[in-house]
Formats: sequence, structure tokens, C-alpha cells
Amino acid sequence: MESTLDCIVCFVRQALDAARMVSADSSVHEEIVREVLQWTAAMDLRMPPPVLGQRIHRRLRKISGNRDPYRAIKAQSNRMALELMPDLKKAVEAAPASLIMALRLALAGNVIDMGVSSTISSADIQGAVDTALTEPLVGPLATFRMALHEAHNILYLADNAGEIIFDRLLIEQLGPERVTVAVRGAPVINDATLEDATEAGLDDLVPVVDNGSDAPGTLLDDCSETFRRRFDSADLIIAKGQGNFESLSSAKRNIFFLFKVKCSVIASHVGLPQGTHVLAMPKIQAPVHENF
Repeated sequence: MESTLDCIVCFVRQALDAARMVSADSSVHEEIVREVLQWTAAMDLRMPPPVLGQRIHRRLRKISGNRDPYRAIKAQSNRMALELMPDLKKAVEAAPASLIMALRLALAGNVIDMGVSSTISSADIQGAVDTALTEPLVGPLATFRMALHEAHNILYLADNAGEIIFDRLLIEQLGPERVTVAVRGAPVINDATLEDATEAGLDDLVPVVDNGSDAPGTLLDDCSETFRRRFDSADLIIAKGQGNFESLSSAKRNIFFLFKVKCSVIASHVGLPQGTHVLAMPKIQAPVHENF
């Protein structure tokens, strides 16, 4: 997916939010915002948004001298999500259609995104859960079910810390014996890394690998050769979050994207309103509205 002029506004806002988080020095805030403005003036809009996002956060880590400036926030997100797990597991077990319930709750976890909002509270997460239980989920569910039935080797591309705890509910429904979870290869924003997967207990459930990249998405050219081989050999890929959609939406693979539409650019790209909960394939045809 290509970037747009509207993405530039988001880049600058995200850079300022992140700069304020890593430093109290207003001169640092000005420095990073001015750098981002210079980069966006020269950027190739044919590139997906995670390309510039990667560059911004590499610079922020260098300025702050902190390899993982979002570490405390990620740990807090994991703790908040883990506190909800007993009730969420009961909801999945009690649901007439456990797969659908797990899909809904995995989508609820997609609210934990520091690239969109600089603060996430327990109330925000609970609100996302409540909304996910009633919000229509748009997408080709029948095709997804068929793909699941036929798959032997599923690669699950995780998105954010905290969110991956919600993902566990879905992975349990997919059949953990055929699932491998992939996380980022190095810290970027609040995206999940191996450390977060361990905190979520995912490594006790399925094999967990990293993609070798510090981009807030899956830029295949930037990923390790080992990850690319795993990506190419998967029967089915499930990719969480907008960053993975932005970077893989034109990939010619058997991929299903699972995300909440959080901005006008994505809304325009998929032809759906902001706030929609989406199950999508790389080439979206006429939207399929299924109230489940």
C-alpha cells in the first residue's frame, strides 16, 4: 500500500508524541519534528507508511539512547490484557461460535496501538472488548473458514504488545499445533517482540519467531532470510493490525488481514468507514457484510 499526503500529517503527529515521551527537552521535540518534516518533503509516496515509521523511530531511539523507549508501556499493556484473560476465555468457551468470538476479541486487542494514541487505559481496552462483541465484522468469513480447514502451516503475524494476549484466544481456536507466531525483530513503537510474546505466554503455546526487522509492519525486503523462507512456505498467513496491512496488502499470498480501521487513509483504501472491524484479503472485492 502506498503512502498518501494524509500520512504525512500522521507521521508528524506520531513523531511529536513519541519525542515528548522519550524526552522532556523541547529542543529535542523541535529537532525530531524538523527532521521528519525534511524527510517527508523528500519521501517517495509510493512506499508504504511503515518505511518512514521505521526511520522516525530509529532516530528517536538514537536521540534518547534507549533501545526500547516503549518498554514500560508495553509491559503495562501486557499486564492489563492478562488481567482480562480469565473472563475472556470464559466468553470464548461459552460462545455458540467460539471461532467468531475469538476473532472478535482478537480485534478488540487491536485498540492497543501507540502509533495511533499515545495513551491506552484499562477502560479503553474494556471499551474495545464491549464494542467488539456487538460491532459487525466485515469480511469473507466463509472463505476464511475454508482456508483454515485446508491449512497445515499457519503463520500468524502479531502486531502490538498487549494485543498479542488477545491473539492467544484466536490461536487456541486455530489449532496451536499448526501455528507459528512472528513478532518484530527489534523494538519499534509498542509492537510486540520476543520479550512480549514470553510475557503473554505464547512461547508455551506455539513456536515464536522474530522477523529480523524493526519496521512497524512487515517489510519483506527488510526481514531476515529465515523469516522470508517461513513466510513463503506458510499455507496461510494471518496478519494483525494496520501496519501489516499497509506493508503486505499487495502481497500475492494466501493472507487474511485482521484489523480495526483507524484512519481515513485505510478507510478510503478498503472502502469502509473508520471504526470498522475488518477481516480482509490482499485484493478486497465488494465488501462482504456479515453480522456475526
